[in-house]
Amino acid sequence: MSTAIKPKHIGRNISRIRELKDMKQEALAQALGTSQQTISAIENSETVDEEKLIEIAKALGVSVEAIKNFSEEAVFNIIGNTFQDHGAITTGNYGCTFNPLDKVVELYERLVQAEKDKVEYLEKLLNGK
Repeated sequence: MSTAIKPKHIGRNISRIRELKDMKQEALAQALGTSQQTISAIENSETVDEEKLIEIAKALGVSVEAIKNFSEEAVFNIIGNTFQDHGAITTGNYGCTFNPLDKVVELYERLVQAEKDKVEYLEKLLNGK
């Protein structure tokens, strides 16, 4: 019984990433200037030449390393940690990517500018009469 590690199936990784991005083989083929049948053959290949892999990575919007090291287990871990983080649910921290106070200040500044514009407009009306 051999304990050798089986090499990653690059074509299968391309297929999984394409599916996760909700992209059809036809769309990837069009982006690469090739046919759907060629994409199917690539996805069934265990290895893909480096130049073609670079083109595919660019079309999929990922790095070559992401394709080579793709792991469905890692994807499920990321999804699980993102959407089922009980700490985030109980504390109300849903990964806010901006400072709410900055948004309040931005809104206030826009309101002040709108009022200044109104005053300027009314002054023009009064001076014009």
